[in-house]
Amino acid sequence: MTSSSYETLRAHARRLQHRPLSALIAEDADRPRDFALRSGALYASFARQRYDREALDTLFALAESADLAGALCRLFDGHVVNVTEGRAALHTALRSDLSTAAVARDATAQARAARTRMATLVERLRDSDITDIVSVGIGGSDLGPRLVADALSDDAGGLRVHFVSNVDGNAIRRTLSKLDPSRTAAVLISKTFGTQETLLNGRIVRDWLGAHASRDGGRVYAVSANVERAAAFGIAEDRILPMWDWVGGRYSLWSAVGFPIALAIGMDGFERLLAGAAEMDAHTLATPLRDNLAVWHALTAIWNRNALEAGSHAVLPYDERLRLLPNYLQQLVMESLGKSVRLDGSPLSLDTVPVWWGGAGTDTQHSFFQALHQGTQVVPADFIGVLRPDHAHEENHAALLANLLAQTEAFANGQASDDPHRLYAGNRPSTLLLLDALTPESLGALIALYEHSVYLQSVLWGINAFDQFGVELGKQVANRLLPALRGEADADDPVTRALLDEIRWRS
Repeated sequence: MTSSSYETLRAHARRLQHRPLSALIAEDADRPRDFALRSGALYASFARQRYDREALDTLFALAESADLAGALCRLFDGHVVNVTEGRAALHTALRSDLSTAAVARDATAQARAARTRMATLVERLRDSDITDIVSVGIGGSDLGPRLVADALSDDAGGLRVHFVSNVDGNAIRRTLSKLDPSRTAAVLISKTFGTQETLLNGRIVRDWLGAHASRDGGRVYAVSANVERAAAFGIAEDRILPMWDWVGGRYSLWSAVGFPIALAIGMDGFERLLAGAAEMDAHTLATPLRDNLAVWHALTAIWNRNALEAGSHAVLPYDERLRLLPNYLQQLVMESLGKSVRLDGSPLSLDTVPVWWGGAGTDTQHSFFQALHQGTQVVPADFIGVLRPDHAHEENHAALLANLLAQTEAFANGQASDDPHRLYAGNRPSTLLLLDALTPESLGALIALYEHSVYLQSVLWGINAFDQFGVELGKQVANRLLPALRGEADADDPVTRALLDEIRWRS
């Protein structure tokens, strides 16, 4: 996005700053219908965003000038979109076959072969006397599988999957204390098989399994690109599933990284998850920009960040099964878009990603919604609802949907009052995403929507959505400090030295 297009967006924001959302909606009778889209089982309403048709025309002109359609083709065809690491980003090839490019077709073939192997392992484990799986990974090796398994495993009749990511020993202690090693297997997920947290927790699980670790040919499985390291850890090669450098961790749940998902909901459920994502892929790749759900979502994010200058964004799923979606999206969005330089290394002169956070309604209405309604900062939000529940408690579901609709309405319209303490300013923008039901297909489509929106935002900002060098520095410093914590060395930083003295004294 050029400085001139940024200034044009800001000019529209200034033009609209004294026209509240309630007025924009009242003045345009067709807005509720025209500012809404459907793709399969997913419906999205952008009618409560703080732009009008003129501003929206400018946003779509920006999309045209940035050649978003061409950028999507380059992504699907396996072009080097991760320029800093010289790689493609072919997560779409894990679930759909929409490209005729040789590199994409080869990736799809590799993904299918891996799924065939995975299906064999899933069937073997689900037919055994194993009842529980401990999945050990962190970041992209944990957040996606954890979200999907938690959302879909209620009545799937699968194995109970327990996720451990934190290096804090309390995490693994609490997990293992509830389990029987004779009925448990473990999956270690790490691309390099060198991730500190995963290896430390993996050794604890392996030792806890004891003799059971080698029963039935091995109770420890791995998903990794480094077969040699995984084998050196003691895992049989026929129990090691592949990862590839053309799939980033936070885009990898569709690969063998989804092994815990398949164990929890079955291989058929996993294939349905991929099918839902593939349907969203097809919509995003083939649909004109004006009717494209992912494009609308991305442009809305750009508008809220750069035109309205919102520094925070809330994700508010009104379904308990989606309670982990904000956690997952924090990594997907903030790790992808948390950049301050362009693809060529030059500094950006405008803001990129806001802080993403959130939680499940209706609980959050009784925690942080006070600040959203009457605080000084306006926080745009994505509200997410599910129309058909998977339970028989009709009154509960009616109350849930009533609260969902009420909050989006109250955010937008507010309420006048002579008492300033009871005044609701309104004018809080939000997008409402509605799933017909929470199924593997609809969840796959929802996650794929966010993936495509993130990529399109990166194209508009001219940044790389697929590297994450900012994650590395803290790890490097931590590795240098381990000898200091053991008393074998000292730290260079004076504040750290003082803190080490305090830790040693109190430990």
